Formats: sequence, structure tokens, C-alpha cells
Amino acid sequence: MRAVVQRVSGASVVVEGASPADGAETVGAITGEGLCVLVGVTHDDTPQKAAQLARKLWSLRILEDERSCSDTGAPLLVVSQFTLYGDARKGRRPTWNAAAPGPVAEPLVDEVVARLRELGAEVATGSFGARMKVSLTNEGPFTVLLEV
Repeated sequence: MRAVVQRVSGASVVVEGASPADGAETVGAITGEGLCVLVGVTHDDTPQKAAQLARKLWSLRILEDERSCSDTGAPLLVVSQFTLYGDARKGRRPTWNAAAPGPVAEPLVDEVVARLRELGAEVATGSFGARMKVSLTNEGPFTVLLEV
């Protein structure tokens, strides 16, 4: 599993409706200091790796004064991001061969969220497989790449 973790002072995810009449809906949002986490899943990932990622995110000391979400109760916004496994080393068009398909990836992203909540985290999410618009204010800026 791969995650891009950003320290934020707020973040939200908006999904456009199925028709123009439906408009846009905010499906997940956090306010104040927290983490915006983009999660990518590859073919050999497991529920154990999802649990490991959740523990790492919960205890990662990248908030103000080197504190973690577990220290402060800061919320997390977790968004599935298959493009984290895109490969653009050759040519001009990325390939997505390393990204796990939806039926494999969705339960593992859900597992990360469930494990974070078991640890006591407040977690907002995006909408798996939807075309999302993620807005955030990156504090610092502070961004880290995690792989488990």
C-alpha cells in the first residue's frame, strides 16, 4: 500500500451528482489541523498491510510540535487514489498495471478506515470510484510518502 500524507488545516471531497440537476455533494470533510491521506492499493496488498498503514497514520508525528493524530485527536480525510500506482517512466502516457482493480482495492481502503476508527480516529472519506474534487490547505507545506 502506498499513501501520500499531507498535514492540513482543512480538507474536503466533493462528488458531482449523476445528472446536472443533482449538483455537487460534499461527501467528506475535516476542519482544523489533521491529515489528508491519498491511499493507493496494489495487487499483493492485504488486510494486514491495511492495518499496518492505519497504525502508522494514527501515530505519525507530523502535526504541529511533532505530535500525531493519536496525541491530539486530529481528524483524517482518507481518499482512494489508484493513480498512486501509475507508472510514467516510459513514454508520455502512464500505465496503471500496478494498481489493484476496484474489487480488490475498495475493501482494503475500507479496512484502513475501519482500523483507524478502531484506534479512536475521526475519519472522513471520499467516495470510492467516483470522480472527486479534493480541496485542502496544506500546512507547512508538509507532505510525506508512506509505503507498507
